[in-house]
Amino acid sequence: MKRGAVETILGAVVLLIAIGFVFFGARSIDLQDDDGYHLTARFLKVGGLDRGSDVRISGVKVGSVIARTLDDETFEAVVTFSVRSDLRLPTDTEAGVTAEGLLGGKYLRLFPGTSAETLAPQGEIARTRDFRAIEDTVSEIIFLATDTK
Repeated sequence: MKRGAVETILGAVVLLIAIGFVFFGARSIDLQDDDGYHLTARFLKVGGLDRGSDVRISGVKVGSVIARTLDDETFEAVVTFSVRSDLRLPTDTEAGVTAEGLLGGKYLRLFPGTSAETLAPQGEIARTRDFRAIEDTVSEIIFLATDTK
């Protein structure tokens, strides 16, 4: 009888620790909709950019990726993202998909322009930089090194 009580208590402790990990994990990830306004950008390649990925300016998180869809007519990836409501981005802002490192995740990097006009909520960023995988860069270097003109 004593052994059953110890196993029950130990099982309860393990269950409480598991619930604590789930609660901590749910609070750590940021998949909810931000308070900011929404913008879109179109790309030919987005790499592994997923819903919930960061939107950053100069390395500082200013929003989150909300959705990634495919335009059926142009076959471009359409990325919808939110930006903090206190930021007003110039109309000549560029967006690019960037990797955090060789094995890191992807995020949407914004390059604010210098225009006096700002993007309206639900607006679209016209200038984009497609994702470049390390394989693309390496193959370009090999092609340039072996080019015998």
